Amino acid sequence: MNEALLNERLPVRKRRPSLVDSACEHIRSRISEGEHWPGTQLPTEAEYVESLGVSRTVVREAVARLAAEGLVEARQGKGVFVSETARYQAFQITRDELDNLSDVVQLLELRLGVETEMAGLAAERRSDVDLMDMRRQLKILGQSDVAMDRSVMADVAFHKAIAKASRNAYYVKLIEFLGVRLVPPRSMFLRRSEAYMGDSYRAVIGGEHEAILEAIAARDPDRAHSAARTHMSESLKRHRAIQKSMED
Repeated sequence: MNEALLNERLPVRKRRPSLVDSACEHIRSRISEGEHWPGTQLPTEAEYVESLGVSRTVVREAVARLAAEGLVEARQGKGVFVSETARYQAFQITRDELDNLSDVVQLLELRLGVETEMAGLAAERRSDVDLMDMRRQLKILGQSDVAMDRSVMADVAFHKAIAKASRNAYYVKLIEFLGVRLVPPRSMFLRRSEAYMGDSYRAVIGGEHEAILEAIAARDPDRAHSAARTHMSESLKRHRAIQKSMED
């Protein structure tokens, strides 16, 4: 068997957390659980080395990563302190958290409720321009010669168009946030399954998307709810099937 093809079919295993990852999670959890309040000083580097059993380099890298997130800040000659804005830290999903298909499935589970309500609002508030944008993305999705990565990006763009049609800026921000993180791993896993490469798959996806579009075009919130829920539920089933095939 061709080596490249063999690699494509090998199951993806979850990356083991590094020492820096573990140190970050330890410090982050202590902050989120209230052990270290905003404005208070963290234990010293030497204390972390002893309590975590890691090197000074690991501690420094972990602190640097948390500082980049805005969670902690170093004060010259005083030490490292929890940022005053730590309690207002934004919801995060990092690329490292999406290196396994089970992570993608969990993200799709999160989107199920979001997409359902979002489609209902879009049906009530959409404009003709919104419909044009949705149809443009579905046209790309329906083309048999479009690469998988481009197809998945068009899929995300279709859902972003629905978010815009909802006239709720927070839906737009959330779909943009989730979509950017979902595209690379989702396209990678779909590419590994031959069942998700052909015209039949595109036809199924196209039908589900068309049902959502038609309901939104008809300004029918209940139908839009139902169509969006059906699409996301079926997407979950498909991804879980891929996950199961990789585990067998």
